[in-house]
Parts: sequence; C-alpha cells; structure tokens
Amino acid sequence: MMIVFYFLLMLRVGRCTDDQIFEIKTVDVGDDVTLTCPRQESESQETLFWVRLVSGNFPEFLGGTFIFDYKAVNKTPRFTAEQGPGTFLLHIHETKPSDTGVYYCIKVNQLKMTFLKGTFLRIKGPEPDISAVIQDFTSDPVRPGDSVTLQCSVLSDSESKCPGEHSVFWFRAGSDESHPSLIYAHGNGGECENSTEARSPQKCVYSFSKNVGSSDAGTYYCAVATCGEILFGNGTKLDVEVIDRQSGRVIIDDVEHLN
Repeated sequence: MMIVFYFLLMLRVGRCTDDQIFEIKTVDVGDDVTLTCPRQESESQETLFWVRLVSGNFPEFLGGTFIFDYKAVNKTPRFTAEQGPGTFLLHIHETKPSDTGVYYCIKVNQLKMTFLKGTFLRIKGPEPDISAVIQDFTSDPVRPGDSVTLQCSVLSDSESKCPGEHSVFWFRAGSDESHPSLIYAHGNGGECENSTEARSPQKCVYSFSKNVGSSDAGTYYCAVATCGEILFGNGTKLDVEVIDRQSGRVIIDDVEHLN
C-alpha cells in the first residue's frame, strides 16, 4: 500500500473524480478544522481513507473507514477521522504551520482507487520572509531523451520568522490541462548562501532534473510554502522538439522564460 501512496506525488492536483472536487481552505494557526468527504453507502466492500501530502515527507495515513455505517474512530492527539451522516470527516485540532499541505480522501474497492476529494489546506501564520521566487531557464533546444535541469532561486530574510525550512514544490501546466500537475516535492533543503552585506537577503537555489519526453512540454512553476503562504515563481515554458511523421519535418522549439 505504501508503494501505491508514493505515486500520489505524481498525481494531478484538481483531477480527482469526474466532478473534480478540489478546494483551497485557509485558516489561522491554532484553529480547529474539519474536512468533509462524501460517503455513499453500498453493499460492496469499499473503504475510505484520509491521506496527507506534505513537501519533503512520505504521504501520511490519517484514518480509514468502511463505506457502510461504522462506529470506529481513528484518533491521535490532533487528528480524528470518523463517520458522519453520509460523510467521512477529518478533524484537525489546533492547526500548526506544518499542517499546510494537500489532503486527499480516497475510496478503495479491491484494486480500484478513486479520489473523491482533495483539499489544499493553508495555515496562515506570520508574514512570509520570502522577498522573491525567481526561476532560471536554459536557452538550448530540447529534444526527447535530453536531460533538463530547471532551477528556482528563493530570496528570503536571513533571519526567518517561521520555524523549519521552506517547502518547495514543482507544478506542470500542459496545454491540454485545466489544472497544474504536482510533479515533484523537494525532500531536502536547497543550496543556500548568505550575503556578507548587512540586511541582504539569503539566496537558496532548488533544482529539478528530468529526462524529457515528447509529452513533457508545458509551463513549469516553482512554488514555495512558508508561514502558511504559498508563493509561485513566474514559470518556465518548456517546448520540446516535435517530429511530424507524415512530412518528416523536424520542429525545434526552445525553452523560454515567461515574463
């Protein structure tokens, strides 16, 4: 089951079921939050799960239940998963900045897994210490099979107001997609350097590398979560060389920076 959950890292944000139930919820630090998932009773042996995805961590199992009425409750000091009338609820007690992440409600029926609902929970805390998110790009032509490295520079105050490191995600928006796809979450800190000048910002560089396929064209965004805020870079557009099989023509595009 852990192998199945690991592939959540590659799933499309906003693409859950045909209804595409995905929401963004913002709360203050210390608030109590309840996330709701629909539960329709049936005679099949279906189960429901709440799973959380936070940058840098494996997906976390928060609780599970059956599709039929079931009184058992999954409870930890701050998380409670239990049934309500026609629902499967996740209660989060006294939210912390580290609770910022994506929460999925999943229905499992034997070998079939369906995403019923996704929620990006944003915990609002102190003002972000980030002053800029800058994306670098390469100007060389990109062909299928080439290795491409995208970089994201994060400028922040040298004295962070928020505990912990920045959480950095990479999203891809293809021309045929209405929602960006989450494709990578950094598990370790970037390469950081401190300026010798007083009050100069700290610069951390995060890199993402992959071997390009013909379907990888699109706009890649770097997103940084800190202090309960999420800040996006201005995007890097990746155009991949395409071969027209009918005419045999080779069309070479480049990678360009979006302003």
